[in-house]
Amino acid sequence: MNTTIAFTVFLLYWLFVIALKKKGILEKYNISTYGPVLMIRTTRGLSLLDKLAKPKKAWRLFADIGIRLMFIGMIAMFLIVILSDIALLSSIGTNSVPEPSKFNEARNIFLIPGVNEFIPLTWGIIALIVTLVVHEFSHAILCRVENIRVKSMGILLALVPIGGFAEPDEKELFGKEEEEEDNRPDPYGDRRLGINIHDDEPVKKKVVPGRMATRTQRGRILAAGVMANFVVTLIAFSLLFGPVLGAISPIGNTMIVDVEEDSAAYTAGLRQGMVITQLDETSISNVNEMLLYLGSAQAGSTVMVHAATDRVVSVYETQVIDIEPDNRGVQVQGVVGGSPAQAAGFEEGMYIKSMDGQPILTATDFMSFMDTTTSGQTVVVEIISVEDNIQETTREFTVQLEAHPDENVEKGFLGVYTGGAGYVETSLGFSVGEFPAREYLGLLKDIPGMLTGPVGWIILLGLPIIGFAGEGFPGFSGTLAQFYEPVGWAEPLGIGLFWIANALLWIGWLNFYVGLFNCLPAVPLDGGHIFRDYLHAALYRITNNELKAERLSTAITATFALLILMSFLLMIFGPYMIHGF
Repeated sequence: MNTTIAFTVFLLYWLFVIALKKKGILEKYNISTYGPVLMIRTTRGLSLLDKLAKPKKAWRLFADIGIRLMFIGMIAMFLIVILSDIALLSSIGTNSVPEPSKFNEARNIFLIPGVNEFIPLTWGIIALIVTLVVHEFSHAILCRVENIRVKSMGILLALVPIGGFAEPDEKELFGKEEEEEDNRPDPYGDRRLGINIHDDEPVKKKVVPGRMATRTQRGRILAAGVMANFVVTLIAFSLLFGPVLGAISPIGNTMIVDVEEDSAAYTAGLRQGMVITQLDETSISNVNEMLLYLGSAQAGSTVMVHAATDRVVSVYETQVIDIEPDNRGVQVQGVVGGSPAQAAGFEEGMYIKSMDGQPILTATDFMSFMDTTTSGQTVVVEIISVEDNIQETTREFTVQLEAHPDENVEKGFLGVYTGGAGYVETSLGFSVGEFPAREYLGLLKDIPGMLTGPVGWIILLGLPIIGFAGEGFPGFSGTLAQFYEPVGWAEPLGIGLFWIANALLWIGWLNFYVGLFNCLPAVPLDGGHIFRDYLHAALYRITNNELKAERLSTAITATFALLILMSFLLMIFGPYMIHGF
């Protein structure tokens, strides 16, 4: 339904563009069209370029570093493409191609807000605008640094911004020639570099007089956009993973996930999505602590529940009610990796019925027993497994407890969650769930320190889409934001701190990806032009033949471009071709 609406809106926009073009309105305002894409030009701000370009030595150093980074990115991206092809082809050979999913849908390959389902529209548009402006503005500034004329700047629009451009004088930048007698198709667009791929058919040409950029100057101009994207990424992520995340603190881990409408809790005003911070005078940091506190409360007694909504904590007075304990015991909501429980064979969904013969009917019973244990102690755990919610199997596990991972806790460690990974009913008339807010924030803060190895880069590259466990991290919004509050210097900003965090996340991520993508050695990308220029120079040194160097560099670049295009098509459509559309 959403796809149909989006397609209809886009079609109406395209028809509107066609109508404006026929009436000459677009031409009047110097707007060109390429199908549904509008190329909106302006000459405003061109005078500012000369002022910004004055520290020429600094800009040239900036661009020279950019050329080197571009080659590093070029190699990295090309290897990623090749390895992806090898992995896909290998999976085809072993008949293990993953089924099509949202991760390889065509619309999610493009980093366009409103098209890519992973990119939030508001923050995505802000990030895309920043990305396009810094990329194209850097091209324009380096043009003026190298005394290349800039005719105009502008944006590419297809209902939403999809690109930006700085329009340099191609005669000066690429040495474009005016051809008098050659109207043949130019499949690679190489004539703007002065390359005639039909060398066996002489063509009369009139060379436009004037200066032409050298290879180094052209490389600086082309690399400036990528370098600017990487610099913006560094600034955005430095701010995000530094002072911004440092000013975010978890409110609590325990959230109300369901409230019975006929309960005293609902009447008191407690609602789904609130975060529990305190019961009476006792702070609550997780579900187990809440269940432990309520385990000692008598039915009918009053409890003051401190709960936060939009980071504002209010107090609600409600009553404890009787709930029937599950006679199967306490359900295992999760198993800690590498723990004694995992080694023994515990699985999520099992029920702990007894420990050393002592009945375990509630989470409070489980925690009370664990409080009496020590590291190295051996306990016999009676487990009930339920299959298809019908058949029950009782087994016993003999487990040797380990030292608790929290050095300040002196008791044995089994390694199971009895409340937190799932929803747990409480004696207050509502169910709660747990999100590891403090641990999650800690993982985010640890990302910069992980960039010394490939795992850190993989996490950073996939953070908004895959996150730490496939859940994705789109930023601090919605339910996730309820678990956190601004502290310290950011406390006066309130919710504005989360807006800053979200903007920095997407600005940094989009700039990084756009910069890397432009490193690919495929014309018309910046990396493609630089690759061909430097390849031509290298081949000329080897062959000492200008014509041969031109033809070889053009052919190799075209082959790379075709290979990369086919690789992307294979990654997108390969799973559909194997499993069917």
